[in-house]
Amino acid sequence: MKYSLIIFLAGFFLSCSSEKTSTPEESDIIQVLDSWHQAAADADFDQYFSFFRDEESIFMGTDATERWTVAEFKPWSKPFFDRGRAWSFTGHDRHIYFSADGNIAWFDEELDTPNLGPSRGTGVMEFTSDGWKIVHYNLTVPIPNDIVDEVVVKIDSVLNR
Repeated sequence: MKYSLIIFLAGFFLSCSSEKTSTPEESDIIQVLDSWHQAAADADFDQYFSFFRDEESIFMGTDATERWTVAEFKPWSKPFFDRGRAWSFTGHDRHIYFSADGNIAWFDEELDTPNLGPSRGTGVMEFTSDGWKIVHYNLTVPIPNDIVDEVVVKIDSVLNR
């Protein structure tokens, strides 16, 4: 009886865990994102850009002017990679969704960054013959609602100089 109670309680508490178990498909997306972010931290230019589907894939940065195809993003980012460390993002609290046929995934991730503070990435991936590839990625810095009015004024003053 005592043994059964211990097994029951262990099972109950394990089932109450708030940590979500990833499906194999979600794990594949997480692996790509982690490896992609690591390639930037390692300043591995070729590896970093190998995670994009093609030269027409899109990267959107935090600045209002930063919307690039990969072909445009490469020359802009190359100096960062050449200095030996591009940028360092650590993703967590990811949400991943799949199209009905399982060939398209979209996701969002919270990012810890030393230079931007708490940030967020959202994107779309496509399953190709070479695995999951990034088609579109948007990097943002979420603004707390309590300070959004101040930030809007500052953005307006910069953009309308």
